[in-house]
Amino acid sequence: MKNLAIARRYAKALMLIAKEDGQAEHYRDELQGLAGMIEQNPNLEQAICNPLYSADDRRRVLAAIIEKKSVSKVMTSFFLLLFDKGRIGWIGDINAFFQKLVDEFKGIARADVFSATELSSDAVEKIRASLSARTGKEIILDIKQDESLIGGVVTKIGDLVLDGSIKTQLLNMRESLKRGENV
Repeated sequence: MKNLAIARRYAKALMLIAKEDGQAEHYRDELQGLAGMIEQNPNLEQAICNPLYSADDRRRVLAAIIEKKSVSKVMTSFFLLLFDKGRIGWIGDINAFFQKLVDEFKGIARADVFSATELSSDAVEKIRASLSARTGKEIILDIKQDESLIGGVVTKIGDLVLDGSIKTQLLNMRESLKRGENV
């Protein structure tokens, strides 16, 4: 829990800088790039995070990666600060929080849509428009198929779950019948 609070604090600090200089999208891409690279390559993570190697050597490896990726001055300073404070191992959590902060700042909401079958592009657009009208934000959909659904769609936006699946409707109908209610 403490790690997540610290990761959130670093993400918020970076977001303050991004709002100030208007580079939120650029910083998002650079942070995502380095965090993704470290996450996908365990050897790289070991080379940067493992205290068995000297701090100078680990810092040099990080600096070489930053230089090779042509990272901006602000993000170079941010990555080196994370390293110097012993927080570079949390870059994945910091990245996750920062991505959410940038989405919030840009008025974007991400939604997961689960359906039993593949949805047509027209249906996807109707879902996007409906969710956009409901939330007042631009919606980015992640469409997934879920074989356990009989039909219908289940949509998740953050903590909000909109369940329009046939499976849930049948379960609700069963509960109503058990209670003796008219369906």
